[in-house]
Amino acid sequence: MKKRCFWVSNDPLYIEYHDKEWGVPTFDDAALFEFLILETFQAGLSWITILKKRENFRKAFDNFDYQKIANYSEEKYEELLQDTGIIRNKLKIRSAITNAKLFIEVQKEFGSFSNFFWNYTNGKPITNIFDKREDVPATTELSDKISKDLRKRGFKFVGSTVIYAYMQSMGMVNDHTTDCFRYKEV
Repeated sequence: MKKRCFWVSNDPLYIEYHDKEWGVPTFDDAALFEFLILETFQAGLSWITILKKRENFRKAFDNFDYQKIANYSEEKYEELLQDTGIIRNKLKIRSAITNAKLFIEVQKEFGSFSNFFWNYTNGKPITNIFDKREDVPATTELSDKISKDLRKRGFKFVGSTVIYAYMQSMGMVNDHTTDCFRYKEV
């Protein structure tokens, strides 16, 4: 039996996400935007809640197409508020639209959102050496710095804890614990 990180339950969605996506360095803007949306909606909730609703989010938010989301009308916003398949939080839905607009602005400034984000680590993932649950931080100086930068640009729901989880999901940091089979793979 494969040894996985402490947070992975027996839920097949969790296992699939952990084994195939979490911690894999991602440079594609479309994927980075999807992770950003999911992480911002996760704030204050469990990750499994988001994973279980991921396909509903995909449908509701036009396959996470940030160009479309940036142009959502007030009618579309109201429609999303009625969608029981997603997290119907007014502020988080509004932030998805705002963040899509700002995502495009960052792309214009840096050539891609990926360039902006990965500039913080010179394009290379940080491999941490964490042996147990207690070693894995919720925030770091780097997540504080990126969070501050994003908030200054107007992004919403991008506190340091959300940004550190984002860094983990997109593979900017390898936080698989050393006893996890994925640690050496990513």
